[in-house]
Amino acid sequence: MKKELRIKKNKDFQTVFQQGRSFANRQFVVYSLPKEDQEFFRIGLSVSKKLGNAVTRNKIKRYIRQSVFELKDQLLPGYDYVIIARKPAAEMDFFMIKKSLTHVFKVGKVLKNR
Repeated sequence: MKKELRIKKNKDFQTVFQQGRSFANRQFVVYSLPKEDQEFFRIGLSVSKKLGNAVTRNKIKRYIRQSVFELKDQLLPGYDYVIIARKPAAEMDFFMIKKSLTHVFKVGKVLKNR
């Protein structure tokens, strides 16, 4: 993912948590915050140490990034998204994670209708 599409600063994460709205399913919690001054969306990832060792956490993050990359044309631009992985995500493969993320984005109504 390109640098301008990432949320890295703690201040940006906190802003999304405090001012954004959240939606969730069993595997993921997603916070979204509209930003009028940006024409693209940004993604922040949070994968807790409770989900496993570094290898497992990095694998989950890779799968999430690839899923978002494949869904990028359907996601609404001008938003900041923070994706938090829950415990069941540790046992999922890529296709299950993509399906679950698509579901949670639909629940939050942040996917463009096709």
